[in-house]
Amino acid sequence: MLHLGALGEADAVVKSDVAVPVALVQATKAFGGTIALKDASFELRSGEVLALLGENGAGKSTCVKLLAGVDLPTGGHIEVDGKPVVFHSPHDAQAAGISVMHQHPGLFPDLSVAENIYLGHMPRDRFGGIDNAAVLAGARKVLATVGLDVPAETRLGTLRTSEQQLVEIARALSLDARVLIMDEPTAALSQREVERLFTVVADLRLHGVAMMFVGHRMDEIFRIADRIAVLRDGRLIGIKPKAELGRAAAIGMMVGREVTDLYPERNHATGALVLEARGLSHAGGFSNIDLKLHAGEVLGLGGLVGSGRTEIARVLFGIDQPDAGEILIDGEAVHFASARDAMDARIAYVSEDRMGQSLVMDFSILDNAVLPVLDKAARSGFYGTDRAIDLVSDWLKRMKLRFSGYGQPVKELSGGNQQKVVLAKWLRTEPRVLILDEPTQGIDVGTKAEVHAMIADLAAQGMAIILISSEMPELIGMCDRIIVLREGHRTAEFARGEATQEKVLEAAMKADKRADPAAQAASEEKRKGPLDILKRREFGLLAAMLAVAIPVTIINPRMVSAANLTAVSMDAALLVVAALAQMLVLITRNIDLSIAAVIGLSAYMAASMVQAYPGLDIGIGLMTACAVGGVAGLINGLVVTRGKIPAIVVTLASMSIFRGFNSIWAAGDQISADEVTQAWLDMTGLKIAGVPLIVIIAIVILCLGYVLLYRTAIGRELFAAGSNPDGARLIGIPVDRRILLAFGMAGLLGGLCGALWASRYATIDARVALGFELTVIASAVVGGVAIRGGSGTLLGIILGALTLLVIKNGLTLVRVDPLWLQGVYGLVILVAIGIDTFIVRRAEQARQARAR
Repeated sequence: MLHLGALGEADAVVKSDVAVPVALVQATKAFGGTIALKDASFELRSGEVLALLGENGAGKSTCVKLLAGVDLPTGGHIEVDGKPVVFHSPHDAQAAGISVMHQHPGLFPDLSVAENIYLGHMPRDRFGGIDNAAVLAGARKVLATVGLDVPAETRLGTLRTSEQQLVEIARALSLDARVLIMDEPTAALSQREVERLFTVVADLRLHGVAMMFVGHRMDEIFRIADRIAVLRDGRLIGIKPKAELGRAAAIGMMVGREVTDLYPERNHATGALVLEARGLSHAGGFSNIDLKLHAGEVLGLGGLVGSGRTEIARVLFGIDQPDAGEILIDGEAVHFASARDAMDARIAYVSEDRMGQSLVMDFSILDNAVLPVLDKAARSGFYGTDRAIDLVSDWLKRMKLRFSGYGQPVKELSGGNQQKVVLAKWLRTEPRVLILDEPTQGIDVGTKAEVHAMIADLAAQGMAIILISSEMPELIGMCDRIIVLREGHRTAEFARGEATQEKVLEAAMKADKRADPAAQAASEEKRKGPLDILKRREFGLLAAMLAVAIPVTIINPRMVSAANLTAVSMDAALLVVAALAQMLVLITRNIDLSIAAVIGLSAYMAASMVQAYPGLDIGIGLMTACAVGGVAGLINGLVVTRGKIPAIVVTLASMSIFRGFNSIWAAGDQISADEVTQAWLDMTGLKIAGVPLIVIIAIVILCLGYVLLYRTAIGRELFAAGSNPDGARLIGIPVDRRILLAFGMAGLLGGLCGALWASRYATIDARVALGFELTVIASAVVGGVAIRGGSGTLLGIILGALTLLVIKNGLTLVRVDPLWLQGVYGLVILVAIGIDTFIVRRAEQARQARAR
């Protein structure tokens, strides 16, 4: 295998006798008119680690995506075992033995840790379903390998960021691949977790796995790599053995110049006291923190992940409120009820979560940069683009931002350029105090030097700066003082010149005798008990049903009569089938507003066919209804997936179309009970062992739904497609096909529901199920199916449907005007969504608590 690997003008051709499982050969990738990668060639050798270096936008991620099967090369090709191949999807790359740890984990917060590890390559049992025992056993094994001590059944969304990154690593290892590509795997890891990863890498090297490591931290690169490849502006500058390439030379290759001032000299004197915290505490985050910050000073906050650094920043910026202590500005106590109050006090905060909190990824560069000063760009309430550009253009230029225009979506920028937009946005507010939380995380060394120079310049101009960083060299090189935290408590303070990496790390890891982890765990277990059921949505739905049923029964005992219970159970059977159809679509992060129209159209078409062909009654009726429903669902799905039109728009239009077609077909005619066969009517009314046949049919459908959703890989992929669509695509799940499948099955169930409806109610016209979509959606949402996708249970939709029917039945029996029902259903939906939001917020709070 040949590769380009020279410094300067001489390109060396190197022949290797080591096995080369995969290589890029003259690979070029263009996005529109932009060349992201040009004629890059390198090989990954068994038992070696190739480090890929380069500035943000140099082409590193493009190389990763080509090898991972996410993108196809525009020119050149990929070779596997010396033979050219084409990866049409990540599945093809996985089949070739390539596993990838992506920079932004493609994980699924609504699924378990074990499912996240094995999704896309689930072990199967002898019946073709998921082998849950094998999944759990395999997950526990790889979790132990990466050092993550959490139950494999844990829902991923409850884990902190670094733990989720370890799950991504475990997922890559579960593939047992012969090629492992690591794209910024250590960005969110603590030092201890990084050490564990490096131990795993050393073991994989001994087992002959070929690896590629993409990173920005030079200490890690020179520790882990055997060879180093450097990219600049989409071109491969050279490949050298680590021993032949010093750090200065590697940096020079990356940026095209010598970088000698990564940590610039700072000799100016600090000024007056600007900000002070006294005894500041926030429950679960930090306690009794004192700090002082002077004009022109850079104060560092050091400590491991979860030590309380970010929590302090959030309180100082008014996002969270302190439980004790006070904040003083210029010696006067202040209270920040919100971030706006802190901004008014000229404090700015650059969050560590660039993509989640600092930027609106779908907005343009200009819209993001001008957000904090939007009032200045909107004089008299009218926003002016020219005014907005005037406000932020100088700062964007000072940041040396690489962009095609102010209207370019910020998500199209590299990580380093995204960070420059964040910094420009906050510096435009002209703050006196600037809080920087991991400002150089995930950016290249050249951009890092620019950020450090900017920090030094701002401090020299008198700005007071708090710098939070997990990189010890950055803290030591940039800060006048460093306060070290451990589990929310201050453990040490070092002046400039006193701090060393060893001293800071020792203070950050100092044993805390106040908290016994075993005792805490035991205490947590004691808090768990039978009362935990009170926190479950299902218990709430049961309580709501009883709250309605008991007083109504007292007023009207018919509530619990056999006839009433039978009628409610038959109505519930219809509603549960329709709610299951809606659930299939909702879990993929879509919605079907046409479900009632599909039921109505299917019901009328089925009754028409039974009327026309009485000898075929049940068979022709069911076939017609299911065919009509299936076709309607596939039409919705095709327009959503192929047309890339939001489902709410598509199904709102198709609802009207299906209703209109039904009205035209019916032409005002009604099909009554005496126009169809008795066998057709008995299909749902017949009782078996006292149970209506329609209820038995619904139970069978629910059992099939359970098998599909919880026992097959396709079912879990439906949840994954809604939980994290981009992440699902990264691991080879065909998201569009899964969405199409969901709509098709929902249409099929809607058609079947239409046939059951026509049999149950006998008299059918074009107005069948009119307005029923609200009840169906309410049943699913009240039952816990998340509008945001990825989450929901069959038990939930059953209880949701029963809750709504009990409410309807109860109100009817106490003679409440039926017109109130729609208002009640709307109120119930709002309450359910509020509960869902509360549950999500509590889960996030629990995750944050784990991180502390």
